[in-house]
Amino acid sequence: MPSGLNSDLVGPVDVAVIAFEGNRFNGDVAPALRELQQSGTVRILDLSFVRKGVDGTVDVVELADEEVASAFEATVGDRFDLLSDEDLQTVADELPANCSALVVAWENTWAARLATAIGASHGELRLLERVPRDVVLTAVAALDAA
Repeated sequence: MPSGLNSDLVGPVDVAVIAFEGNRFNGDVAPALRELQQSGTVRILDLSFVRKGVDGTVDVVELADEEVASAFEATVGDRFDLLSDEDLQTVADELPANCSALVVAWENTWAARLATAIGASHGELRLLERVPRDVVLTAVAALDAA
């Protein structure tokens, strides 16, 4: 079955797991994701929720769930179901009890043009490393203190 993604034009894809202790998901991240998608910075490819109860039982929440759908209905367009049941079970296994997680896969559309240019020039990306935000904040604070 074709994915609907053009491998010559697709940008790098990230998967993020955003945990909410105490199962306190309120949908506040939806507007930020929607803005990123509307600006063309990212394209949401797949989005799921995992909830782990106090007793350790796991539920995968579909976008059809009313609470979730209302928060994310304008964010997710075409979905490509990149996240498998096994992927979501792995996320659930890592969650503590009484915790939920938003699992989102997005294409970094901002990087697609650069990736195409690198390929067309027979270049090869040898290293791409994401520096965690906390590390950046610590470095900036150290620079400000100096």
